[in-house]
Amino acid sequence: MIDRCAFGPKPLLTVDEALARIRSAIDPIQETETVPLTAALGRILARPVYAAANVPGDNNAAMDGYAFASHEVASGHAVALRCAGVSWAGRPYQGLLAAGECVRIFTGAVVPKPADSVLMQEQVRVDGPWVHFPAQVKAKQNVRMAGEDVRQGGLVCTYPKTLTPIGLSLLAAAGIAEVPVLRPLKIAFFSTGDELVAIGEALATGQIYDSNRYLLAGLLADNAYTVIDGGVIADDKDELEAKLTDASRYSDAIITTGGASVGEADYIREILQRCGQVDFWKIAMKPGKPLAFGKIGASYFFGLPGNPGAVFATFQHLVVPALRQLAGLSAKQPLRVRATCSSALKKAPGRQEFQAGILSQDAAGEFFVGSAGQQGSHLLAALHKANCHIVLPSECQGVQLGEQVIVEPFSVFI
Repeated sequence: MIDRCAFGPKPLLTVDEALARIRSAIDPIQETETVPLTAALGRILARPVYAAANVPGDNNAAMDGYAFASHEVASGHAVALRCAGVSWAGRPYQGLLAAGECVRIFTGAVVPKPADSVLMQEQVRVDGPWVHFPAQVKAKQNVRMAGEDVRQGGLVCTYPKTLTPIGLSLLAAAGIAEVPVLRPLKIAFFSTGDELVAIGEALATGQIYDSNRYLLAGLLADNAYTVIDGGVIADDKDELEAKLTDASRYSDAIITTGGASVGEADYIREILQRCGQVDFWKIAMKPGKPLAFGKIGASYFFGLPGNPGAVFATFQHLVVPALRQLAGLSAKQPLRVRATCSSALKKAPGRQEFQAGILSQDAAGEFFVGSAGQQGSHLLAALHKANCHIVLPSECQGVQLGEQVIVEPFSVFI
C-alpha cells in the first residue's frame, strides 16, 4: 500500500528539508536584559559569566574528622597529635597549627594552615587532648581545594544556554547576583474553526471542544517565552486576517491550529500570500502533512494541522527547533535510541511517520518499545499513554515483531 498523499505534481518536502528551510529563514532575537538570579530560571544566557569568587572559597573538609599537616605522619608509623581546637563550618579555627598539632574538623569547615589533610573520625583514637593516628595514613586526602570547581575570574557559564536549577546554584556559589539574558520570546497562538466550542458549553452536532489550546498552552509553558492565548478564530477570512495581522505587531512568532488544509474554509495560505510570505505548505510527515511556515509582517508563522496528534507531532519536530533558534539557542538534535519493537506496526511508504509508543528498559539496559494503541492524528488516548514517538522512515512498509526501530523519547514534562 502506498501513501498517495505524499505524491503529486511536486514531491512534498521531507521533515529534514522543512527543518533546513526553517533554519535558513529564522534570525534569532538579539535584545537582552539583566535579571536577578531569582528570576533567571529557564531564561537564556546572553553573554558568558565569570566567577566573582573561588568555588569553593577556601580549602575545606570533605568529611567530619581531624585535620593535620601531611608531614606530621610522613614516617609511616602511628602518630599522636595534640588537638588544638575545633574548626566548624562557618566558624573556622583561628590561627595556625603548631608542630605536633591537629584540629577537630567538620564537613565544609575551613582547613587551617598548614594542615592539608583530613582523616575521618572513625579511623582515629582519641585519648584526652591526644589524637592517635594509625600507621600509613594517606596524605592530602578528604580536602576540597579552594577554586577546584571554579577559579575566581574563570568562566562559570557559557552562552547561549538555558539556565537550569543546577546552573543557578553554580552561579550563586560563584557570587553572581544577576545575569544578562535574552529577552523572552513573544508567542501568540490561536485555534481556528467554526466547529470549536469552549469547555462547559453544550455541544451541537458536528462541534468539538477546543483541546488544542490546552495542548499548546502546556507545550509553550517556558520561562523563555511570553505567551499570549489569542483564543478561537471562526472560519471567517476577514476576522482571521485581522487577528493574525494584529498579532504580528506584538509577536515574534504566531502559531495556529486548524485552517492549514485545502478546504474551502481554510484561509491560512491565502492570508499568508496576501499579508506575508509562504515558505512551504505541506510536508511528507504523518501525522502532520498540512503544515504551513512563513511570515506575517515581522512575525514567523506556523500553521499547524487541526488534529491534536498532528499538532503535537509537528510542534515537537518542527516548531520546537524553530523556537529554540529564534530564542537564541543553538541547534539541538533530538535524543534518539534504538529499541526492539514488541508489537507489529502498520505503515504505508511515502511519508516519515511518528507513531505514539511506550518505551521501556529491562534489567540489562536493553530498550523495548510497543505501540501505545490505535494510531490517528485525531486520537488522544494513545498519545496520552505514550512516552515516545517511534520514528519510521518514509520508505518503511511496516515493522515486524522483534525488529529494531528508532525511538524519540518525549520531553520530561510530557
